[in-house]
Amino acid sequence: MQLQQEQSEASVRILFVHPNYRSGGAEIAGTWPPAWVAYLSGPLRRAGFTDIHFIDAMTEDVADDELQRRMEELQPDVVGTTAITPSIYAAERVLEIAALAVPDAVRVLGGVHATFMYKQVLAEAPHIDVIVRGEGEDIAVDLFTAIDEGRWPADRAAIRGLAYRDGDSIVATPAADTIKDMSTLKPDWTILDWDRYIYLPLDTKVAIPNLARGCPFTCSFCSQWKFWRDYRVRDPKDVVDEIEQLHTEHGVGFFILADEEPTINRKKFIEFCQELIDRGLPDKVKWGINTRVTDIYRDRELLSFYRRAGLVHVSLGTEAAAQMKLDRFNKETKVEENKQAIRLLREADIFVEAQFIVGLDNETPETLEESYKMAWDWQPDLANWAMYTPWPFTPLFEEIRDQVEIHDFSKYNFVTPIMKPAAMERGELLNGVMKNYRRFYMQKALLHYPWRGTGFRRRYLLGCLYAFLRAGFRRTFYDLGKAGYWGPQTAKQVDWHFDASRNVAADAATDWQTNADRAAQAKVRREAVRKQMKERGEARAAERQPDRIVVS
Repeated sequence: MQLQQEQSEASVRILFVHPNYRSGGAEIAGTWPPAWVAYLSGPLRRAGFTDIHFIDAMTEDVADDELQRRMEELQPDVVGTTAITPSIYAAERVLEIAALAVPDAVRVLGGVHATFMYKQVLAEAPHIDVIVRGEGEDIAVDLFTAIDEGRWPADRAAIRGLAYRDGDSIVATPAADTIKDMSTLKPDWTILDWDRYIYLPLDTKVAIPNLARGCPFTCSFCSQWKFWRDYRVRDPKDVVDEIEQLHTEHGVGFFILADEEPTINRKKFIEFCQELIDRGLPDKVKWGINTRVTDIYRDRELLSFYRRAGLVHVSLGTEAAAQMKLDRFNKETKVEENKQAIRLLREADIFVEAQFIVGLDNETPETLEESYKMAWDWQPDLANWAMYTPWPFTPLFEEIRDQVEIHDFSKYNFVTPIMKPAAMERGELLNGVMKNYRRFYMQKALLHYPWRGTGFRRRYLLGCLYAFLRAGFRRTFYDLGKAGYWGPQTAKQVDWHFDASRNVAADAATDWQTNADRAAQAKVRREAVRKQMKERGEARAAERQPDRIVVS
């Protein structure tokens, strides 16, 4: 029996690295655990891969020479990393270092950017051996098994979901199926060093589990619905099992659901909340979500129930002050619904954060002022002004690509003004956003936070304020220190150090079809058939009518 167990274990040594990339955005609230490595390590361990290592170069702030030293010490057979668009160059650098430190290792890249931009990535980074496209758990098991069994690279064309160079050509194998049985998603949370991941507002360990994957909505600026393709929900009990484990074994006291919109499936979300309550977890673990205004309005009678389940923070995609922006983003919401949703959340004692997207071509000082007035009128507990970032694989990018002047993806991070509004310079745009932040949080700090209740509410709000002030003092907020912004007097001297040598983004992959794409195509076909049938009916009716004699 022992011999069989030993034979079933893979001999490959795997090293995963989270690239060292920071932008002064989301990380001001704390240090976030890279959940991707846990979700990949789980199925790999169950497939017999036991020699798995992880370096969180971002959280540890690992320099290149130190990363190379660790790789040389570990001598892995496979080095894998991931990238969203702004971290793509940092991820490419990880695998470049791997090529120097362990040249015989297979170098693997995954993530949303490489999934769609694989041609450009493989062309500009020859040290990458293979790209995993899309949902990575099953693909990684197939790929790493081929490596372990000596079938790499001979069998690479038979593995779905890959992209690689073959001589002078770049090959993409057919897309792998999405994971249909969500009960197979069993992450290995032990791969992470939990002492490193702290949510500053509550000074507690933080996790980012999944309740669902994908999104049925097709916001034109977003990539999540394109990447995951299908919308699928896990069994709420499985997710609560994870959360209970995270709390009891790793001391996690706060989590944020990674889903773009966990409330889409109302029934499953209610089951999830009830399961948390039944296990007594809300007294031990608090949590937050991102969701849509329409879902909050829909669930207004349930908000107090959600609060009893431990939900304390909701980030709302209000997105834009002007309705024309909401329409352009395909948000399917109305401006007046935003204020109502914020009021409902505050009445349920749930902290609400309003998200505003700014920096499109039609932005002006007046629209920035309008967004501030709306934020103050709506009275969310927190407000965030994010710079529009034109992901190169989204529908909105195709509409405005001729206006995109900056092709340095490391700056595509929601805090750097990639787009230049027609009526403003980029420095003026940043200055207007900073003015909104200063006014909003100064008034909140003086008039609201210290006086709004006692106990948890007061502690949480002051903790959020501490996180903002800490980032501001360190000049890490919005990368202000690197950009050289010190106030209105420096607006015209701001320098984001764009890498002008970066080329125009290559066309994104077109071999990728989502459920939303299929639904849209089916709708077009139905409308075309209805129009055709109507035209034929009208033609037949005209044929049946006798010629009329006109008497003059």
